[in-house]
Amino acid sequence: MMTGQPRWYVAQTQPNAENKALVNLEHQGFATYLPRYLKRRRHARRVELVPAPLFPRYLFVQIDTAIQRWRSIYSTFGVSQLVGHSDTPTAVAEKVIVALKSQEDATGYIQLDQTPVFRVGDKIQVMDGVFADCFGLYEGMRDCDRVAILLDLLGRKVRVTVDAMSVAVA
Repeated sequence: MMTGQPRWYVAQTQPNAENKALVNLEHQGFATYLPRYLKRRRHARRVELVPAPLFPRYLFVQIDTAIQRWRSIYSTFGVSQLVGHSDTPTAVAEKVIVALKSQEDATGYIQLDQTPVFRVGDKIQVMDGVFADCFGLYEGMRDCDRVAILLDLLGRKVRVTVDAMSVAVA
């Protein structure tokens, strides 16, 4: 496994310990990369964007196996193991890291397209909010965050606009 140049590898972390593993690996002198995105979280009728790992329980570590003491990664707090075959970690192609980094915005978060993919007339269910557990027909997008649906309320069809993230295919 002697390479003579640094390559990227995948480290599996303990549950919810990506940041702990990242800090501890960097303290040992390893270059790391934890791709993140802004996740929409609902709590107590509030919607907020919080940073979340793109690949929960995984991060990338750059290792030069010829000169670095890479086996210390196995005993790093927050790290479970390096991904590979038996005792040999498997390298990740450099183009994977480049592709991930190219999708980051100025703040360092990867931008994901989170618009729902429904067709007009699809039967959908409202998952939360005032109309939770109601079924309706998808009518279209009103803007980037809201969808229009036709609900059957009190024996007639009513057009309602709800948050795009609060509906799912029925």
